[in-house]
Amino acid sequence: MALPRSILALSAGCFGIGTTEFVVMGLLPDVARDLHVDIPQAGLLVTGYAVGVVIGAPILAILTGRLPRKGALLGLMGVFMLGNLFCALAPTYDLMLAARVFTAFAHAAFMGIGAVVAADLAPRHQRAQAMALTMAGLTVANVLGVPGGTAFGQAFGWRFTFVAVAIIGAVAALAVALMVPKMPARRSASLIGEFRVLKRPQVVIGMAMSALSAAAMFSVYTYIRPILTDVTGIAATSVTYVLVVFGLGLTFGNLVGGRLADWKLMPSLIALFLGIALLLALFTVTAANPVTAIATLIVWGIAGFAVVAPLQMHVVIEAKGAPNLVSVLNHAGFNIGCASGAFLGGLPIAHGLGYHNVPWVGAAVAFAACLVGLFSLYLARRQGKVAESYEPDAVEAAPAE
Repeated sequence: MALPRSILALSAGCFGIGTTEFVVMGLLPDVARDLHVDIPQAGLLVTGYAVGVVIGAPILAILTGRLPRKGALLGLMGVFMLGNLFCALAPTYDLMLAARVFTAFAHAAFMGIGAVVAADLAPRHQRAQAMALTMAGLTVANVLGVPGGTAFGQAFGWRFTFVAVAIIGAVAALAVALMVPKMPARRSASLIGEFRVLKRPQVVIGMAMSALSAAAMFSVYTYIRPILTDVTGIAATSVTYVLVVFGLGLTFGNLVGGRLADWKLMPSLIALFLGIALLLALFTVTAANPVTAIATLIVWGIAGFAVVAPLQMHVVIEAKGAPNLVSVLNHAGFNIGCASGAFLGGLPIAHGLGYHNVPWVGAAVAFAACLVGLFSLYLARRQGKVAESYEPDAVEAAPAE
């Protein structure tokens, strides 16, 4: 059975969100020059966005918790569009930073609620695949949106890039309005009752695995350009093409992860984390040769993003009664992992160990995630239950198109 086309509308929103998060990285020199700041200060526009995601997640989870979910998604796209227009018009650096934080508020809430809506719209045996297709917008943004937005900004000015991203948000909002069916708000005893799900060990463990998966990825990916140029010997002008191929691996891996989660969720997660650890350890050797380095990157990209849908499905399963809330907070945890990974990956460089040793950090973090996954499986089996599928409450059910 085919997945409902309404999920593509959710994926379009994730594409816009993924584009606006990272596109500023390619425009930093232009932004810095126009706003009269140096490059490191302009780089805080990336950090500020991540902070906005983390701060905005619980706030937006509370504000949207009692809204019909289609209305919540449209409202979040409205925040996204306004934020990007504010970025385009910001006359000063301080206002630009504030606009970036404001835009980020919609990030975790849209992706978290969108993932749960996608699962509810999909047939029972394809719910994780539906989540993966929604998240595919994020990976496609890294392959097409970010380089395309960078090129557009360099040709017409960085402010027009944010206008273009706002237009993407408008198209996504229209798609949601036309294609996503009306879905009622969740019925729960109280908001405090929903937050009580955070006392469940498996929920916290699942969110910890999400943070560790992001840290393992970004501890290496943050420094991939100097690794490829200084260790592998690839020309700086060719690195972009290598990263596009890596991005295609991320996209494919995301879709593979959805199928694995619908098949065997926790065993797949554990095996993937172990595979990532071994791949990154191997990368310390294969990085010395362009052919083996690119081959390792492709396989790492597939495995590295194959964990996303299973992780999201796992926390939603374990947070029965508050899937929207935990799904949103899980995305915030992922962003915390992104920031932590960048810090951890920089430690070998700071201590003079060289870029070729950076993948060891990612390997260690991925192995830690594998151990956490084994502990989660042990707890579940000791309690006599291993949750492998998500069943929405009857009140949430909505017909697939």
